[in-house]
Amino acid sequence: MNKEQLNECIMLYGKDVFSFCRQIAVSHEEAEDLYQDTFLKAMELSEKIKYEENPKSYLISIALRLWKNKKRKFAWRDRIAGTDTIDEFTEKRTLYLVENPVEEEVLKGDLNERVRREVSAMEEKYRIPLILFYSSELSQAEIAEVMGIPTGTVKSRLHKAKELLRERLEVYYYCEA
Repeated sequence: MNKEQLNECIMLYGKDVFSFCRQIAVSHEEAEDLYQDTFLKAMELSEKIKYEENPKSYLISIALRLWKNKKRKFAWRDRIAGTDTIDEFTEKRTLYLVENPVEEEVLKGDLNERVRREVSAMEEKYRIPLILFYSSELSQAEIAEVMGIPTGTVKSRLHKAKELLRERLEVYYYCEA
C-alpha cells in the first residue's frame, strides 16, 4: 500500500476506526491517542496492508492489538508498582460513561445510551465482537480474523453477548415500568 492509498483509507475508514477506538477506550483522549497510534502503525506496516482486500478490518485489528498491548502493559506495571487494578480500570471506564454529567443530561432516558452503558460493562470477550459486528459492521469471518479466533467462537460470543444484553435491558425496563 502506498501513501495515497493509505490517505484514502484514512478518508474512507477513519471515522469507523475512531468510533471503534472510542468504544473500547476509557476516555475521549485515550481514544484519540489510540486512533493516532493506529494510523502511525499502519504507516509503519503500509507494505503489509493489501489495499485490494479489506483494509478496514486490518486497521481495526491494529487498533485492537494496540489497545490489548496497552492493557497488558498496564497490568504488568500494576504487578510491579501496585497502581490501579484492571478491574478498577474497567470500573473507571464504566463510571466515566455513566457519570459524565454533560452526556448524561443530554442523553438521559435515551435507549442508545442505556445500550452503550450495558455493552461497556460487558466482559471484553463479549464486548469486542459485539462492537465489531454492529458498530464497525464487520462480518463474523472478518471479526475472527481481526481477533485471531475461530469463526465459531465469534458466533458463540455474539450469541452470548446478545443474550446478556437482552437480560440486562429487560431488567431495566421491567423496573422502570
